[in-house]
Formats: sequence, structure tokens, C-alpha cells
Amino acid sequence: MKFILLFMLGIVWLQGAESTKSYECTKIFEDRKNELLVQLERLDEQRQSLDTLKKATEELLRKKEALVQGKDTKVDQKLNEIKTREASIKKMLDENKKVLDEMKQLKADKVSQAYAKMKPAAAALILSEMSADDAAAILTTLNSKGVGQILAKMDPKKGSDITNKLRKVPEAIK
Repeated sequence: MKFILLFMLGIVWLQGAESTKSYECTKIFEDRKNELLVQLERLDEQRQSLDTLKKATEELLRKKEALVQGKDTKVDQKLNEIKTREASIKKMLDENKKVLDEMKQLKADKVSQAYAKMKPAAAALILSEMSADDAAAILTTLNSKGVGQILAKMDPKKGSDITNKLRKVPEAIK
């Protein structure tokens, strides 16, 4: 009977030890479960923060792209303005050049008319005092008969210089 009692006492003690072990395992699992839940909450908070940051970054990027787009539009407008002004200035420059050429032609015509009306001796005397280039430029506007008469009345050296200049101009004498 003692033996049975000891045996029962041993069984009760084993059951108590098993229930203590079971209690300790459950406690460890519960503690671990609570730690995991805390970590899960932190991860969720971090994910939410990351999502918020991502949205803010995307919004900032959209704003910057809109700003750049606006500046690109302004640059394109300025470029178009500059091209328009450039075309306008070029047109005015061409018109001014045309007017200047007409004025030069009128001036040359008047000078040419004045020398054409002069006696060859007087024209030769005046042209002899000018540079060969200037004299040749004036003589190119006169007819060949008038040029010949004027050159005949000049000093041979000066006449030779002017004749050389006239030869270099393809359409020198009309």
C-alpha cells in the first residue's frame, strides 16, 4: 500500500511537473505572441509613414513638374518673341540697305551727270587730284566716249593708273 501511495504520489508529482511545463510553454508563447504583435504594430506604423512620405514626395514631384512645364512654356514664348523680333529687324535691315543703295545710286547718278556735263579738260583736272580708285569709280558711270575724252586730257601716269583700275572692273564702261 505504501508502494501504491508512492506510486500515486509520483504520478501526481509528474502531472504537476507536466502542468508546470505546460504553463511555462504557454507563458513563453504568449510573451512571444505579444512581442510579435508589438513588432507588427511598429511595422504597420512604419509602412503608414512610408506611404505618407511616398505620397508627399509624389505630390512635390508633380508640383515641380508643373513648375518646370510652366517655365518651359515661358521660355518657348520668349524664344518665339525673339524670333519674331529678329525677323522684323532683319526685314528693317534689308529695307534700310535697299534705301541706302538707292541713295548711293542717286548720288552716283548726280556725280556722273555732273562729270558728263563738264568739259573733258575740267573733268580730267578734278579727277587727277583724286585717288585712282575714286576716279575709276566715277568714270565707270560715264559712257565710253566721255571716259576716253577725259583720260586723253589727263597726265599719262595718272591716266594709266585709272585705266588699270577700270580694267579690273568687269562692267567698267557703259
